Amino acid sequence: MPSTPYLIEADGLHMHYAVGHRTVPVLRDVSLRIAAGSRVAIAGPSGSGKTSLLLLLAGLEKPSAGQIRVAGADLATLDADGLADLRRGHIGIVFQSFHLLPSLSALDNAALPLRMAGAAGAREAAADMLRRVGLGERLHHRPSELSGGEQQRVAIARALVHRPQLLLADEPTGNLDDATAESVRGLLFSLNRELGTTLVLITHDMDFAARCDRVLRLHDGQLHESQPCRQPEAHDALPA
Repeated sequence: MPSTPYLIEADGLHMHYAVGHRTVPVLRDVSLRIAAGSRVAIAGPSGSGKTSLLLLLAGLEKPSAGQIRVAGADLATLDADGLADLRRGHIGIVFQSFHLLPSLSALDNAALPLRMAGAAGAREAAADMLRRVGLGERLHHRPSELSGGEQQRVAIARALVHRPQLLLADEPTGNLDDATAESVRGLLFSLNRELGTTLVLITHDMDFAARCDRVLRLHDGQLHESQPCRQPEAHDALPA
C-alpha cells in the first residue's frame, strides 16, 4: 500500500519519439498527484498526449525523463516482470477497443487476469463481476454474440475482477452509441463508488470529464488543472 494519500505520483515527465532524424515531443514536464479513491479525467484534443500519459501510468511505456510512483512502487525500478506483477495486483485497464478474445466466453474473458495470476476461484469471481455490470444472463456468450455495449461491460469486468486499486480507462465510450455510452459512464462511476477503485479517465468528451472530481487538460504536451467538477449524478447507478 502507498505510504502517502496519493495512489499516483508523477514528477517531471517528458516523453518524445524519434522520427527519422527529428525528435517529436509528446509530453513536456508533466507532474501530477492523484488521491486514492478519486475520479480524475485527463482531457484534451486528439494527439495531445492523453493515451501516452495513460501508458506511462500503466507501466506500458517508459518516460524519456521523470519519475512515476503507482501504489508506492517506483516504476523505474521495476523490470518487465515486476511491472506485470504491479498491473496484475493493482491496475485494471479499459481501452476504447474492447480487446476481448473471440474464442472465449464472456465468463472466460473476464476471468483471464485471475487465471494468469494463478488465483483460485477465477471463474466464480468473474461471474460475480459480470453480474455487477449487468451481464449475469450473458456469461456463456462469446464476443460475437454480444452488442458493443455488452462487450465493453465484459472489458470493464475483466479490468476490475482482481479488485485493482487503479482503473485506467482510455476513451471507454468512444466506440459506443450515445445511449450505450451513457450507460457505461454511469457504470464506471458506480463501480468507483462501490469498490473504492481510483478512476483515471482519458477522454475528449468534456461532459463526461466534468462528472469527475477533477479535470486535467493536456495541451501541447503540458498538463493544466481545470475547474472543480460536479459529482456524478444520482442516475449513475449499477445495472439492475
